[in-house]
Amino acid sequence: MSTPLPPAAALRRIAFLLERAREASYRVSAYRTAAAVVDALDEAQLDLKIRTNTLKDLKGVGPKTAAAIAQAHKGEVPEYLLTLEQAYADQLPAADDVAAFRAALKGDLHAHSDWSDGGSPIREMAEAAIALGHEYLALTDHSPRLTVANGLSPERLEKQLDVVAALNEELAPFRILTGIECDINVDGSLDQTDELLGRLDVVVASVHSDLRAPRAQMTERMLAAVANPHTDVLGHCTGRLVIGRRQRNGEQKPRPESEFDAEAVFTACVENGTAVEINSRPERLDPPRRLLSLAVELGCEFAIDTDAHAPGQLDWQYNGCERAIECGVPVERVINTRSADNLLAGLT
Repeated sequence: MSTPLPPAAALRRIAFLLERAREASYRVSAYRTAAAVVDALDEAQLDLKIRTNTLKDLKGVGPKTAAAIAQAHKGEVPEYLLTLEQAYADQLPAADDVAAFRAALKGDLHAHSDWSDGGSPIREMAEAAIALGHEYLALTDHSPRLTVANGLSPERLEKQLDVVAALNEELAPFRILTGIECDINVDGSLDQTDELLGRLDVVVASVHSDLRAPRAQMTERMLAAVANPHTDVLGHCTGRLVIGRRQRNGEQKPRPESEFDAEAVFTACVENGTAVEINSRPERLDPPRRLLSLAVELGCEFAIDTDAHAPGQLDWQYNGCERAIECGVPVERVINTRSADNLLAGLT
């Protein structure tokens, strides 16, 4: 029998099963959208909506998703989820296996605060990570070029390092790892000074612009970034959005994958000791399964990250663990299963 899951996790599990069953995309999106709505509610708000039978008043929540939310909130496995798991038990990772994989993770290497485009202070993000049982959380706010996300100038990043140092004294033994999600420039260089990058614990390098560039151009850009000695993790490698999402600057529509030579890029990741991120955001789920399987075959290491922009999103690692199991990712090749000291020793 399935293990009960929190409401949002149960909805994402249903979406995952529907996707694997090749159900219509609108049905998959309905459960992912409802999960995102639940993520935006705190426990008291969700409880009130259920007690007053007003879940369906929320945009993005319908009768079927509301029923699943209410059942999961009571600590039950939603009936629809049970039905799907029984129907596809032979094809999919069991919830208990995913939970065990998730329990092996000691931290998260990609998260944002209100210093860039996150919605919560650093302390709140750290305290949420502690509540999940994490030993560390890498703070990876955006770099300067991404002005739409309030990217950190070198001066602001310097100030953030001082804030993190003070918080680490208060929160020990938990540790906030200093970091950045660094934009990969069109020429493949990283969008921050070498001096500052050298002082950080974790550098996640991601493409956020010119996503429709020609395949050869995108490949060279990514190869240069992966070879940069400061790059520790290649973030959300295809840049795709499988469902739309709201941001501070408006709504983003779904978008296709960027085109690049995945075999060449993943081989470079192996050669340069750069981990491939398994991005757990429900609108990203990046890389796609075929590319994740290729990265496993080529010998890559991985980081299962949430790319969280709010405390509740730090629980999204379940999504990444699900895909990791399905694609045969060995748990020992996931770098955030390691202690902070062992992780940082491997990144230097």
